[in-house]
Amino acid sequence: MGMFKRGVYLCAAIALTACGGQAPESQQEPGAELATQEAGLTGGTSQGCAFNIFYVQRPGVLPPVYDIRLNRAASDTCAWGQASLLLGSSTNFSPRISLAANDLGVAVSWVYKNSPSGSSPSVLALRHVDPGTMTVVRSEGLSAGMFGSGSIYTGDLNILTDGTTVTVTGTKSAAISGETGSGSNYVATYADFFTSTTPRTVVAY
Repeated sequence: MGMFKRGVYLCAAIALTACGGQAPESQQEPGAELATQEAGLTGGTSQGCAFNIFYVQRPGVLPPVYDIRLNRAASDTCAWGQASLLLGSSTNFSPRISLAANDLGVAVSWVYKNSPSGSSPSVLALRHVDPGTMTVVRSEGLSAGMFGSGSIYTGDLNILTDGTTVTVTGTKSAAISGETGSGSNYVATYADFFTSTTPRTVVAY
């Protein structure tokens, strides 16, 4: 409940923020409305500290640019103070954000676009962030189609019960490199995500 309140306070403090939700809409890919409605978890706890991922629209910039940030809240249980890390940005496309955390680290992902073109593909970025230093430890990504010609629409994070395997579950418009199976849904699995660079496996269905 305390984590929820902190997220609410942060949203109230930043007028143009959509914490774990929907920022002012820009041109969207097919399926984007559904993606917004199915947004994954955007807050979690690591080593006694509460974290949340959110995005903010840059004021006075057209086409709109959204900055994606990770916030660490100050609390009696956190050994470090409040901090914020700029993770990336998305151009003319409201990012789809997700977070999963445990004491090994914080995993964050966001689906975004680099181009203002409505026909440009959206891709997914995945990061492991150290909870104490607020630095990126591991960087991964997902794209769809030949040479990234397709789009990743959504990507929700989950840490499996072993505590070390991270999965990304979502929808896409084309095949992801190395995937098995077929279909518009996918699960990308990262074994020992926080402690290794073991390559992912991807299953489509």
